[in-house]
Amino acid sequence: MKHVTLPGGDVVPSLGQGTWKMGERAERRADEMTALRAGVELGMTLIDTAEMYGDGAAETLISEALGSVRDQLFLVSKAYPQNASRSRLAGACEASLKRLGTDRLDLYLLHWRGSVPLAETVEALEALKSAGKIRYWGVSNLDTDDMEELVAAGGDGCVTDQILYNLVRRGPELDLLPWLAEHNIPVMAYSPVEQGRLSTHPALATIAAEVGATPVQVALAWTLRRDGLIAIPKASSVAHVRENRAAADIVLSDAQLATLDAAFPRPRDRRPLEML
Repeated sequence: MKHVTLPGGDVVPSLGQGTWKMGERAERRADEMTALRAGVELGMTLIDTAEMYGDGAAETLISEALGSVRDQLFLVSKAYPQNASRSRLAGACEASLKRLGTDRLDLYLLHWRGSVPLAETVEALEALKSAGKIRYWGVSNLDTDDMEELVAAGGDGCVTDQILYNLVRRGPELDLLPWLAEHNIPVMAYSPVEQGRLSTHPALATIAAEVGATPVQVALAWTLRRDGLIAIPKASSVAHVRENRAAADIVLSDAQLATLDAAFPRPRDRRPLEML
């Protein structure tokens, strides 16, 4: 598996595990916990969550499933924008830490931009870092102009921008991804296979047959082809975890990449960053 070096020197796997909608249904809990553990055993040690996910239920699930191997993990959580102020961010962070059963987050993100000024959010994040509550901080769903404003507001400590990026969401290739690369900020791609909706596309099926994989694996391999990118697909079963992990070993040929470019062309003109 490829790895990504964060500003600051930490090395993380390019393929992590997302937890959106996990921990919300009792009948799925055992399978979800087993899936998370299997992913860690396969090297997918970056675990992404958020206080928004099930109102903290995903964070609690992670603690229950992986608390015994906390030191092997790179834990990422995200704060609601309304909590990203001087007065509220420390409390939100403490609540996430309690649910996760840990004394620090490896990475803490602003989930999306709200009404709190970016300069105030940066100040609050840096305070948490100084206090040892978080090791790194970053943002999510911020577009190029937002990132420029963030840096101008003192946010040069940002180590990632977590965004929606996959074969059908290629808008970031026009400006945001080049901007992040220029500023040495890795990108974290959520919904890298469009929540499974790419599984029936004929172009993916053709290439999947050529490489002995599934269409979803081809779509994930396409996303993972970029240097400096971390993908965080969710998997609620061991079989799905193993499918995701195997995708990280697929190398697509230039001809196959050209086929995907033709089937999923990038936009001609810049468009606002999309969100799910």
